[in-house]
Amino acid sequence: MTGYRTGSVASADGTVIGYRQLGSGPAVLLVHGGMQAAQHLMKLATALSTEFTVCVPDRRGRGLSGPHGTGYGIARETEDLHALVEKTGAAQVFGLSSGALITLRSALSIPKISAVALYEPPLSVNGSVPLAWLPRFEREVARGQLASALATASKGLAVEPTLDRIPRFALVPFMAIGARLHHSGADANVQILALVPTQLFDMRLVEESADTAPDYANLSPRVLLLGGAKSPAYLRTALDELSAAIPHAQRITFSGLGHSGPDDDGDPDRVAEALRAFFTT
Repeated sequence: MTGYRTGSVASADGTVIGYRQLGSGPAVLLVHGGMQAAQHLMKLATALSTEFTVCVPDRRGRGLSGPHGTGYGIARETEDLHALVEKTGAAQVFGLSSGALITLRSALSIPKISAVALYEPPLSVNGSVPLAWLPRFEREVARGQLASALATASKGLAVEPTLDRIPRFALVPFMAIGARLHHSGADANVQILALVPTQLFDMRLVEESADTAPDYANLSPRVLLLGGAKSPAYLRTALDELSAAIPHAQRITFSGLGHSGPDDDGDPDRVAEALRAFFTT
C-alpha cells in the first residue's frame, strides 16, 4: 500500500524509529503488535486518515527502524513512543497486542498522552498467558527454521482458531507458502518470515508486564479497552483485570472478531469506527 509519507525520530538511546504517516487533522499513533510491522495497520490508518494525521511506526528491529539494541525491554519501547509523541504531537495512541502493553505503560509516564485505546494487551494474570511453547520457538529461530517457529508461535498463543485446527505437519509448509505470497516488494513492507525472530523480544515485554494491572489504577488518560469475542480466554482475562483496575475505562467487544481484528487481515473498518468515536470525544 502506498500513498503515505515517511519520517523518523531518534529515541533516547539514539536508535532511529521510522514511521509512515498519512491524512490530516489531530495526530494519532498506531502501535503494532508482535511479528508485525507498520504495514499490518495500514488499512486501519487509511480508515482514520480522513479525520486524523495517522502515524504508524515500525517498532525496533523492523522496517524503517533500527535494531532492538542492548538492554531491550518495556523501558526502551516507552522511550521510543515518547520520542514519537514529541515529534508528531500525537496525544492519542492506539496499541494492538504487545503494542497495547507498550501504549499502556507509556501512558503512565508521558504527560502529553490524553487518550489510549488498547486492543487485547497480553497482560498475564497469575500466569494466564501461555509460555510453554517458547523454548521450542527459540530453538527453531536459532536454527533458522522460521516457518516452523511461526507455526509453533501460532499454536502456542492460539490466537487464530482456524490455524490451531490444522495439524502441524501441514501447517509448517502452509506457513512458508503463505508468508511468501503475503509479501509485496512494491513498498517498504518487511517479509513475514523476517518478522518471526522479533517475537522473542515481544515475549520479554509480556514477561516484564505480568501482573502489573494494579499499576494503572490512577491512570490519567482516557482509556478504551477493545477485544474480539473470538479471541482466546487469556486475552479476555487481561481485559477483565484492566477493567477492574481502571474504573473510568470504557470497553467494547467486537462480535465475530479475534485478535487480528484491527490489522489488515481482520476488519479494520469496524475498529476504526470505534476509535474515531473515542478519539473525537
